[in-house]
Amino acid sequence: MKRLDEVFDILLGKSLELINCEEINNGILFISRTSSNNGVATRIKKLENLDPMPQHAITVALGGSVLSSFYQSEPFYTAFHIACLYPKKNLSEVEMLYYCYIIEQNKYRYNYGRQANRTVKGILVPSYDEIPDYINRINTISFFNKNPLSTIKLSLSIEMWKWFEVGNLFECFTTNHTIQQETENGDIPFVTRSGVNNGISGFINGEGLLKYNGNCITIGAEGIIAFYQPNIFVTGVKVYTIRHEKMNAYNAMFLITLLNLENYRYNYGNARILNKIKRERIKLPVTTEGNPDWEFMESYIKSLSYSANL
Repeated sequence: MKRLDEVFDILLGKSLELINCEEINNGILFISRTSSNNGVATRIKKLENLDPMPQHAITVALGGSVLSSFYQSEPFYTAFHIACLYPKKNLSEVEMLYYCYIIEQNKYRYNYGRQANRTVKGILVPSYDEIPDYINRINTISFFNKNPLSTIKLSLSIEMWKWFEVGNLFECFTTNHTIQQETENGDIPFVTRSGVNNGISGFINGEGLLKYNGNCITIGAEGIIAFYQPNIFVTGVKVYTIRHEKMNAYNAMFLITLLNLENYRYNYGNARILNKIKRERIKLPVTTEGNPDWEFMESYIKSLSYSANL
């Protein structure tokens, strides 16, 4: 085993504030401390006097969702408290993904009150020689289809959008919880307050349990991240659902991106409970009648790379 700073050069990111940046559709990746969406909060216009960080790096959240680690294949800017790891020896993409996994296995050492700014460099990881042989037999190209579902390119005219209060637009409910320790393994997703892995902490036998239909968004009180659930599921404590009759897998991806922009308001001392969720406001594209434009949201997601995987 080696210290992380013996395997990677560890640099601090650009420490930008998103409010001072211009968001554009085809801009430079902006990496935040989120545990979802590969750490990407949005894309921003290239800054005249500040070059982005080079690609082929691992970004590690030092605060917020501490030790959330992602491989970045494009140049990027970062928010505050993001470490950027560049290998001292040439590593393949799949080897970089392996190290992302290894780094995240140390999450249990940290929380919102204990950040990793000073200690990340001392985390123990396998040396280059200790990378398992099977890792380089994995073909990452075959994992995902990079193609969009639609070749129609759409732009975002945010200035034309309208604000909506979540509780007025969606059906928002608290679910009845199940205790995982009292169940057997099975094939029903068990959605909890986790902020990772789509909120799913495992798969259990749903026999005799209250199950919820999929095609909805879930948010855990302390996990605070919004996830789309496509299938029937059961829940743990303090998990809330958001539903709309026009929701589907595509416009839900659009919605959760906006809902997760509200994450900065919450932490483990300020949970994202149902009443607060209902009062949140999100800005959405609208039709000429001023209603949410569900068709545009779906079409926009379908126009993005990798949408063929949804």
